[in-house]
Amino acid sequence: MKRLFVRILVGLAAIAVAAAANAEPAKIRFILDWKAQGPGAWFYVARDKGYFQAEGLDVLIDQGDGSAAAVSKIMTGTYDAGFGDINAVIQNAALHPGEQPLMVYMLYNRAPYALIVKADGPIKTLKDVEGHVLAAPAGSATERMFKPLALKNGVDASTVKVLNAAPNLIEQLLVTGQADVIAQFAPTSYMNFLAMKKSPEKDFRWFFYSENGLDLYSNGILVSQKLLKENPEAVRHLVAALNRAILDVAANPDLGITTLMNVEPLTNFDLEKQRLIYTIDQQLRTEEVAKLGLGDLDDNRLQAAIKTVADAYGLSRQPSMDEVFSRAFLPPKADRMMSPGH
Repeated sequence: MKRLFVRILVGLAAIAVAAAANAEPAKIRFILDWKAQGPGAWFYVARDKGYFQAEGLDVLIDQGDGSAAAVSKIMTGTYDAGFGDINAVIQNAALHPGEQPLMVYMLYNRAPYALIVKADGPIKTLKDVEGHVLAAPAGSATERMFKPLALKNGVDASTVKVLNAAPNLIEQLLVTGQADVIAQFAPTSYMNFLAMKKSPEKDFRWFFYSENGLDLYSNGILVSQKLLKENPEAVRHLVAALNRAILDVAANPDLGITTLMNVEPLTNFDLEKQRLIYTIDQQLRTEEVAKLGLGDLDDNRLQAAIKTVADAYGLSRQPSMDEVFSRAFLPPKADRMMSPGH
């Protein structure tokens, strides 16, 4: 009788495994923050190397047009998940509670926001941006966070004229003098200047938000409220697949850029590899990540960031941390630790 019972259990287990293997993969529509560039390589690695498939997922990846815009597109239901800005989540959690996406994996532990001006131009300090033209793509998280930066540094943001332009024109607007300052992700402009045969260090002055009183988090993996409620296991599998791809690419950037070349054959391998490594070193390799692992964050620092955003935008209330971020879907810490270097 006991042997028969064991056989039945083994049989049921085999049926369960077979059913899982034959189950339809969960379909997820995923929006990036930007175009297919070096820092987005891990998303394509997760897809093209079969990491999503191994987790029972079928993920459609679309390129994006801004970190804040990605948040809006998830909120409208156009996408189930994406890569976007936590500060835009904070704003939407206050303005549209219950509709905002939830961040389930923090990637850019140090925000890459920067204001950039010509080194030989009239803007020598942050205060000097008053009365000048600032260019940024529509949907830019960096431009959206300019107001908190201005508030923190006694700058009258209302005197700054914002010029929204196509993403590929932003650096040109600065170089040609059509804009006096640009608000961009540092890795984006740094490499675009190199491509324009300019020296990022000598030809331009950089005002990093993180060095001017605004210690904010930035981009991470976001999921819609609908996906959270209807298929939380898919969220867990999505995070697991992406965590694996991020760690693989961080350890071997060539893997990321080689995969990216299959997506965008005109990709400049060397330039995008530089951009990827710059992002890894500046945004991912922080003391906090070394302590907590990728994906997680410090609660006190997030609480301070929520207050900064709420104060700057005069939000009617400060969202709670669990309206903005959840670590419930993270793999174990041991599986989220970066290797020491490339």
